[in-house]
Amino acid sequence: MKKIMSSQDAISLIKNGDTVAIGGFIGSGHPEELTIEINQCFEQKGVPNNLTLVYSAGQGDAKEKGLNRLAHEGLVSKVIGGHWGLSPKLAKLAIENKIQAYNLPQGVISNLFRDIAAGKPGSITHVGLKTFVDPRIEGGKLNSCTKEDIVKVIEIENKEYLFYKTFPINVALIRATYADESGNATMEKEAVVLDVLSIAQAAKNSGGIVILQVEKVVANGTLDPRNVKIPGILVDAIVISKPENHMQTYAEQFNPSYNGEIKMAVDNIQSLELNVRKIISRRASMELIPNAITNLGIGVPEGISMVANEEGIGDKMVLTLESGPIGGIPAGGLSFGASINPEMILDQNSQFDFYDGGGLDVAFLGLAQCDARGNINVSKFGPKIAGCGGFINITQNSKKVVFCGTFTAGGLNIAIQDGKLKIIHEGKTNKFTSAVEQITFSGEYAVDVAQSVLYITERAVFELSNKGVVLTEIAPGIDLEKDILAHMDFKPIISENLHLMDERIFKEEKMGLKL
Repeated sequence: MKKIMSSQDAISLIKNGDTVAIGGFIGSGHPEELTIEINQCFEQKGVPNNLTLVYSAGQGDAKEKGLNRLAHEGLVSKVIGGHWGLSPKLAKLAIENKIQAYNLPQGVISNLFRDIAAGKPGSITHVGLKTFVDPRIEGGKLNSCTKEDIVKVIEIENKEYLFYKTFPINVALIRATYADESGNATMEKEAVVLDVLSIAQAAKNSGGIVILQVEKVVANGTLDPRNVKIPGILVDAIVISKPENHMQTYAEQFNPSYNGEIKMAVDNIQSLELNVRKIISRRASMELIPNAITNLGIGVPEGISMVANEEGIGDKMVLTLESGPIGGIPAGGLSFGASINPEMILDQNSQFDFYDGGGLDVAFLGLAQCDARGNINVSKFGPKIAGCGGFINITQNSKKVVFCGTFTAGGLNIAIQDGKLKIIHEGKTNKFTSAVEQITFSGEYAVDVAQSVLYITERAVFELSNKGVVLTEIAPGIDLEKDILAHMDFKPIISENLHLMDERIFKEEKMGLKL
C-alpha cells in the first residue's frame, strides 16, 4: 500500500469519536501540517468531530499554533493533557465546561503511552500523591462536566500509589525529519525525540493508525538503520510538510546547535542586566552543586544558566530537560525544550523514568503561589488553566528543589541603590497566600520524604521545615515588617539565624561564584 499521501487524504483516515495522541513539546516535534489540516477539514466539512485528545507536553505558542488549532466546540469532546498554558483556546473550552478536561503530570502521560503499547491496565506510580491529581483532592479534573475517575489510589505492601488507567489510542499524529517509502523514519534535524515511538506503538497495538509528518521522503534502503527511530511497520500514512509547518521550534526554523550538528561558543550567550530576575537567579545559583544532575524550569529559572556562564561555572553543571536533552544549555522562550550543545537526547519517557526514580540532585522551578504548609501552585489561577506539565514529576522526586520567583506579582518594580534593594512599586498580588488555589507541589509530601526545599525571591529566602515555611534571609535594604510580613497572607516562622542575603547579589560586578 502506498503510504505517501496528501494531508487531506491522511486526515480523512481519522474517524469521528477517535482518541488521538499528538506528539510535541511547545513547537518542537509538533506535526503542525497535520493539525492545520484537521482544523481546515472541520471548518469546511464538520469532520472529524467528537475527538478525544491526549498529549503529554504542552504544544502551542499561547496564540494560534499547535493545539490551539483544534480548539473548536464539536471537534474535541475530551482532553487529557499534561500542560494547558500554551493552548489557551483549548483551555477556554475547558473553563466554559464545553469539553471534558483532565490535567495529569506530563511524565505520567509520557509513560502511559508506553504502558498502552505494552497492553498494561495502567501505570502505577507515586507521582501525584497529595497533589491536585490525587483523587482524594481533585483527581486531575478541570471542570464540573468531567465526571469519570481516571486516577485511583491503591496500596501495595502497605504503601500508597496512584493508578492511572490506560485506554486505546485510535490515531497517532507524530513527526520526524526523513522517512523512506516504507515509513522508516529518522529524526536527525529535530531538537527532541520525545515519545514518537511509544505513541506509534500505542496506536498500532490498539488497532489504530499512525500518521507521520516529515520534511522529506527518501528512497527505501537509503536511511542508516541505526538512526531510524520509528519503524515503517508502524506507519500508515506519510505527509510531506511545507517548511513553515516543520520548524525546529516555534522560534527558529533550524538551529544546528540544538541537534548536535555544531557546537555554539558559549561566550555568545548574553548576560542578564542587574534586575529582579538576575537577583533571583544569582541567589539560586548559590544552591548549585558541582557536577550535580540539574533541571531548570521555564521562566525565572532560565536565568540561572546565564548567571552560571557569566560566573564561569557553567561547565560545572550537568543540565537536563524533561523533553530529553542531557548536557548543554537550555534554550528559552518558544525554543524551550531544546538545548544548546546537548551531550545526548533521550526519549522523553526515559528521561522521566530517571526523574521519577530520584535521579535529579537539584531542580529549580517557578514560584507562583506558596502557602504556610509549603504547597506550591503553578497550575491554576482563577479561570486560567496553566497545567502542571512536568512540574510534579520533577519537584516531587528531586533530592533538592528550589522554587524561584518574585515575592509579589502584577506591577512589581524594584531598584538597586548602593548595593541595597529598594521597592519602587509593590506588586498587586500576594504570592505567599493562606491557601494555594491548587496543589501542584505538596509540602506535606516533601516533609514526609525529608526533601530539602527552598523558596527564593528577590527580597527573601525561605525554607521548608516540618513545622512550616521558615524565613531565613532578607535582602539588604528591605524592612522585615513593611516589605515582607505586610505582603504575606500568613506569618512565616522567623529563623533564629535570620540574616542578610549575600551582598554580592546586589552589585554590578561578577559575584565570583565558585563550585
